[in-house]
Amino acid sequence: MTVAASPATAPAVPADRRPPALGGFSVAVLGIEIRRVLRNRRTLIFILIMPAVFFLLFGLPQKGQHLDNGLPVMGWIMISLAVYAAMVATTSAGAAVATERALGWSRQLRLTPLHPAAYVATKLATAMVLGLLGVLVEFAVGAAAGVRLPAHIWLESGLTAWIGSLVFAALGLFVGYLAPAENVMQFMGPALAILAMLGGLFIPLEMLPHVMQQIAKFTPVYGVGQLARAPLTEAGVDWAAVGNVAAWTALFGLGAARLFRRDTTRV
Repeated sequence: MTVAASPATAPAVPADRRPPALGGFSVAVLGIEIRRVLRNRRTLIFILIMPAVFFLLFGLPQKGQHLDNGLPVMGWIMISLAVYAAMVATTSAGAAVATERALGWSRQLRLTPLHPAAYVATKLATAMVLGLLGVLVEFAVGAAAGVRLPAHIWLESGLTAWIGSLVFAALGLFVGYLAPAENVMQFMGPALAILAMLGGLFIPLEMLPHVMQQIAKFTPVYGVGQLARAPLTEAGVDWAAVGNVAAWTALFGLGAARLFRRDTTRV
C-alpha cells in the first residue's frame, strides 16, 4: 500500500524572491504611462496649446523686430515660451503622483516587486518626455510663424530648455507628495504662471522695477530661462543662472525624496 507524503514531509519549493532587473523599471510601463498622460485632454491643452497660443499672441506682433545682435525678437519669445511649455509639462506630470496616492495606487505598488526608485524614475522619465514634446511643439509653431535662427541656436536653446525642465519635474514630485490630490493643479496652474512672469519668461526683466529684477534671480524659473536664451542673446554662460538651476533642482529633489520615503513607510 502506498502512503501519501504528508505536508510536513513534502519537499519545499523555494519561491523566487530575486528583485527584478533595474528595480522593475520597464520601457513598456513607461510607454503605458506616457500614453495615459497624453489621453488627458486638459494636460494637452496646457502643455501644447496654451504656450503656442501665447506665442501667436505676443510673438507675431514683434515680427520684424530685432535684438541688438540682429537676431529676431520673435526668437527670444519663442525660446522663453518653450521653457514655459516644458515647465508646465514636467510639473504636471510629476504632480500626477498626488492623484495616484489619493486612489491608493502607491499603497498597491508596495505589494509588488517594483522598487520605489524605479517608480520615481518612471515618473521623471514621463515628465521629461512631455517636456521635450512641449519644446518641440513650441519650436515648430515658431518656425511656421517665421522664426529664422542659426541651427546651433535651435539645438542649444532647445536642449537647455528641455534638460533644465528637470528642476520642474522635481518640483512636481515634491508638490505631488506634499499636497492633497484635489488641490494640486488648482494651486500649480496659477503658481507656474506667476513664477514664469517673475522669472522673465513673459516679459524681459529689464522692463520690471529694480526690486523685482533682484527677486527674479532667486526664482526657479530665472536660471533655466537665462541659460536657454544665452545662445540667442550671445550672453555667454551665466554661472549665477547655473547655480540657480542646481540649487533649486537639489532642493526640490531632496524634498521629494524625503516626502517619498515618508509616504512609502506608512502602513
